[in-house]
Amino acid sequence: MAGKTKKKLEGLSRELIALRISNELEDGTYVNLGIGIPTLVSNWIAGRDIVLQAEIGMLNTGPLASEGEVDQDLINASCQPVTELPGTCYFSDCESMAMIRGGYMDVAVLGALQVSEKGDLAGWNNPERGFPEHIGNIGGSMDLAVGARKVIVAMMHTTPQGEFKIVKKCAYPITALGVVKLIVTDLAVIEVTPKGLLLREVAPGISAEDVQSVTEPRLIVSPELKEMQL
Repeated sequence: MAGKTKKKLEGLSRELIALRISNELEDGTYVNLGIGIPTLVSNWIAGRDIVLQAEIGMLNTGPLASEGEVDQDLINASCQPVTELPGTCYFSDCESMAMIRGGYMDVAVLGALQVSEKGDLAGWNNPERGFPEHIGNIGGSMDLAVGARKVIVAMMHTTPQGEFKIVKKCAYPITALGVVKLIVTDLAVIEVTPKGLLLREVAPGISAEDVQSVTEPRLIVSPELKEMQL
């Protein structure tokens, strides 16, 4: 079991984590959003030249659907109903995976159970939950993690029990080694670099010391450390 943090810190909501990540996405890119917090990114890119790909076989997906827009055939990775945009097209799972494995996704935004200081990603199986709940679903996460040009992790900084999620070494089964480039949590924006984890931004009201107290590896504090811009 991963070590527990010393205190509970109040940071950004899940929606604001998604908003911060949307600011990392460049116009003209193709992006796949994974299960959980990543799916919320779709609500923050309206009017921008960003094409979202849903692993189930939908290209150019729109924001999450409101109650009056729900079509049970239009869903994202979290099985949430989404909307169409002009130019939306559909294809089989085989073609969807060919896009991912072929390196056509510029960015994959994925959730995680743990991320190591070297950018290793563990996101599909938590053995501590016990059988059969611990049996995870790999889905396309491994393909996305190694097929996308850039992997951004969106997650809460710690578990609900206060355990580290950013760790020296992942204790859970690995999804992919050394693939994570950026971690955005409710408390911070952290870049994975060859020298270690670089703390670039902190949430409003949170200090670098606060973030370090809930992070297992040593953080390198950027000389240009700033508050998250939302």
